[in-house]
Amino acid sequence: MRAIWSLRRTGATLRLGAINRTHVEGVPKKWYDMEKHKRPGEIVAYEGKKFTSEWYYDDAGNSQALEYAESLEEAERKKLAALFMVLGDLGQLRNKEKFRYEGDKIYAFKPKPHRFLAFFFEGAKVIVTNAFQKKTDKLPSTEKERAIRCLKDYQLRVKAGNYYGKE
Repeated sequence: MRAIWSLRRTGATLRLGAINRTHVEGVPKKWYDMEKHKRPGEIVAYEGKKFTSEWYYDDAGNSQALEYAESLEEAERKKLAALFMVLGDLGQLRNKEKFRYEGDKIYAFKPKPHRFLAFFFEGAKVIVTNAFQKKTDKLPSTEKERAIRCLKDYQLRVKAGNYYGKE
């Protein structure tokens, strides 16, 4: 049985089991159109009713995950945006083929064949750290280690009050 989610915000129906085969309509243009972010302050990928997905930026103002997402074709960006929408608006994504816990507080959004690693943070935030194209069945340890480094850096910079600029 396939899960069907009604997305009230856009009026679209998203069939999670068929995301890879269908053209996802109704995904908010703000995200998948991906206008180049001019400054690190523009970090929100999707703001939902339950969670806000944000791109992680290093202290030099670079976001590997956002750069990777911007390099994808529009249909692939829509798949990722749809996953952000479901998690953001409904508060959960139960399909392990699309979203899975990878251990060490790291989760993976899985719009095939890509992987976007992320972690949850207080304030109902999902911080997307890095992305890559899946080439093996197992999560590459280098990618997971990168996500863990981003998590630690994010926590330190938020605690110090210098991640979001002037708060």
